[in-house]
Amino acid sequence: MASKTHLPSRVRIDGDADFQASVRVLNLGEAQVSVLTHPELWSERTAKLVRQCDPEVYQLHLIVSGGGTLAQGGREAVFGAGQFILIDSSHPYRAWRSAQDGRSETVVVQFPRASLGLRSSTVGRLATVPFSARGGIGAVLAGHLLELMRNAEDYTEADTAALGGITLDLIAAGCAHQLDATARLSPEARQRALSAQVHRFIRDRLGDPALTADLIAAAHQISTRHLYKLFQAQGMTVAAWIRQCRLERCRRDLADPALDSRPIQAIATRWGFIDGAHFSRVFRAAYGTSPRDYRHLARHDDAVHRLTRTAQKTSTTS
Repeated sequence: MASKTHLPSRVRIDGDADFQASVRVLNLGEAQVSVLTHPELWSERTAKLVRQCDPEVYQLHLIVSGGGTLAQGGREAVFGAGQFILIDSSHPYRAWRSAQDGRSETVVVQFPRASLGLRSSTVGRLATVPFSARGGIGAVLAGHLLELMRNAEDYTEADTAALGGITLDLIAAGCAHQLDATARLSPEARQRALSAQVHRFIRDRLGDPALTADLIAAAHQISTRHLYKLFQAQGMTVAAWIRQCRLERCRRDLADPALDSRPIQAIATRWGFIDGAHFSRVFRAAYGTSPRDYRHLARHDDAVHRLTRTAQKTSTTS
């Protein structure tokens, strides 16, 4: 299955252990993002397989759990969870994947070598060189990929086209950062990557009532005016985007049965709304109802959904 969805390769396992694996694939135009889960295994792409089929792509692997080794192009690397590693389809490789608690999980992005706007010879220097997914642009890219796959079933055709471009821009920015080649990115790619970094920074700090445009700009070493222009291109102000994100987090918590006993004001405060009356006003303006009524309606909808599923199950059994 992996040979069909990714690159033709040979896979083997040691011993007679039960082999349970899954592959989930999301097509984003030029980019393909997938999640692979499997036990410990060996994978090999031989010179013969390269000659038979070479789509001239890179594979960027985000190691979510487990670890392993990779040998390609005369280089060998050891990698682990929280790292990226790049593979070039035009060269043979041999890899071993270890499993944590019997399971290895990887997010793989496969994309044409020419799609990053960087020279292949430049990006190729990163092949078989692990780099961190836990800080800076690497953390932004990792968070983006994980969020992509969590919501994969909800995207429209227009969404996938836009998300493909954003994904490639973030990969280009991540690779350029590792290679000290950020200046070689197009201005558009740099702006989109910066926007993604700013969005991630804001989402991670929504609970801080002191989150301001000046703080965000300083954290990204840009002027507040530059930050305003960045959001102006998206059709909203910085404050409006922060408020929108906070309201969405509050809405999710209000609809969560596990948080039924948590006071509404506690939920609002958790996401940066200190003034209860202000929170009620902006929530009603956004969703057409008060936070209390929304929570009640969400409970009713959940109960109806559960009853419907029970009725369907009973009907099927009968």
